[in-house]
Amino acid sequence: MTTSAPATAGSTATEIGPEERLAEFVVVTTVDDVAPDALDVARRVLLSTLATGVAGAGEEGVGELRSLLVERGGRPEATAIVFGDRLPATSIALLNGTACRALDFCDAIAPGAHIGSSVVPAALAAAELAGGCTGSTFLAAVAVGAEVGARFNLTEEMYAGFDPTGIAAVFGAVAAASRVMGLSRAQTRQALALGFNRCGGSFQSNIDGSLAVRVQQGIVAQAGLDCAQMAVRGITGPVNFLTGPYSFTHLYARDLCPPDAFVADLGSEWRSTHFMFKRFPSCGVTQGVTQQALDVTAELDLQGDDVEHVEVRLPPYSHRLVGNEFVPGDNPRVSAQFSVKYCVANAITRRAATLEHFRPELVLDPGLVPLMNRVDVLADPSMDRRGHSSVDFELLTTDGRQVRRSYDVAPGYPGNGLTEAEYRARVDDCMAYAAWPLGADRIAALVDAVADLDAVADARDLAALLISPSAPPAR
Repeated sequence: MTTSAPATAGSTATEIGPEERLAEFVVVTTVDDVAPDALDVARRVLLSTLATGVAGAGEEGVGELRSLLVERGGRPEATAIVFGDRLPATSIALLNGTACRALDFCDAIAPGAHIGSSVVPAALAAAELAGGCTGSTFLAAVAVGAEVGARFNLTEEMYAGFDPTGIAAVFGAVAAASRVMGLSRAQTRQALALGFNRCGGSFQSNIDGSLAVRVQQGIVAQAGLDCAQMAVRGITGPVNFLTGPYSFTHLYARDLCPPDAFVADLGSEWRSTHFMFKRFPSCGVTQGVTQQALDVTAELDLQGDDVEHVEVRLPPYSHRLVGNEFVPGDNPRVSAQFSVKYCVANAITRRAATLEHFRPELVLDPGLVPLMNRVDVLADPSMDRRGHSSVDFELLTTDGRQVRRSYDVAPGYPGNGLTEAEYRARVDDCMAYAAWPLGADRIAALVDAVADLDAVADARDLAALLISPSAPPAR
């Protein structure tokens, strides 16, 4: 199948296939080609990913993974954020990607793909592997990676239980690494083709509250480096990964959209502008109900004992992810992040929802249990037509007051996005929460560098700013 050439700078082809169009877009797109709103998203993706990575470095599973990777050793090619360990670029992408997802406070796109926390670690490791690149090239790589990841994002029906991050973000990480490393169009197409064979992961990881949720993000970042490096060495992949009989279009998109749909208006329509940035450090489909619980609590001046009953209605897809009975399990933070019952009880009792409130010791506070038991979460198929983040909230007090709230578009999602102050508040929350802080001077330098990345001579300077002076040596 062929189609028209993309609207990107430097294109000379008049009729090429969608895989070739995609590779060309990755190779030739500069920051000048990126729409202003998409460039703003890329900067937000970069800063929020780095901030959540700094905060997430102290979370469960990250230290254990670090020890494993240090024990394995290898060529010192790239730098671990916070810790400063020098390891092979693929190991660093794995470690940094895991840290960036550990708090589930990174960007996302409905119905659940987390793209930046793989794109940014892949691009950072690639910059060090390549011996540096300009800040302008790095920013273009993040923008391109975010866009390619968004292009491969599917619907709830298509995912059907697959982890969207493991399916869509792979292509974004490959694209970002390929752009930073300066791969040719032919090499980039092979890298993307190899990335197709790395798709995988299940939402069962989230439902079971497992550390696999955060590790999957790192695995995707690692795949980005792996595939780019293999393509440089001449290793080939299934280059008809969109148009072949057993392509992504067939296996994951379930033949519900044509190959050209993945590259339609590429370079002029920026789907990365559909990214959402969470206001609260929990699953994207808990954002609306958390905000409603906070609003009603403030309006009625509630305490937990004032609440007789809460009913929350969600679309079935969201309900399967966050509507189950709350069971802390082995990883209380993850369980709480994916629990409406916990998010509602926490918001009403503590009148806030910050990173601090998802610490295991606070998640396990027995004082929340009675209120959680008075929260019912129901699946309502009629809400599917209202959108991925829709939520209905009804609260009855012990003295008979009743309040109803509803969102079709929850806070942080396009159409109800965060203000600049709210966005910076979440960045500040991450930096304040970090087990091993960067220090005020480094944080200020990092924020300035991201804001003026075009003027940064070498993107590797970002890695140097992300090392904490107080981080412990590897065990």
